[in-house]
Amino acid sequence: MVNQDAVLRARMLLMSTDRRVLRGPNALGVYRLLTAVEPEVYGSKLAYVLVEAAGSPALRDLPQARTALLDEAVAVARALDERNPFRAKMLTRALAARQTL
Repeated sequence: MVNQDAVLRARMLLMSTDRRVLRGPNALGVYRLLTAVEPEVYGSKLAYVLVEAAGSPALRDLPQARTALLDEAVAVARALDERNPFRAKMLTRALAARQTL
């Protein structure tokens, strides 16, 4: 069961940004939470943020952490319905990033 207060806080955080995709230290937590509630709406954004996080200079010397993030991105993108307009793009992006490790 997902904490509805946490979901509300995550949605408020998204509403307070002027970007299409939330970035920064809260992005992964927000999109992981919201993907659990509405995977077709937020899954592609989670996959995007996971790939971005894996490419962070802070993880340059942590290949296992990068691999885990990219594996999660691939799994999230694969779980999207094939009719989701962002599925193919995010799956391709996540797989390409995974191959560069």
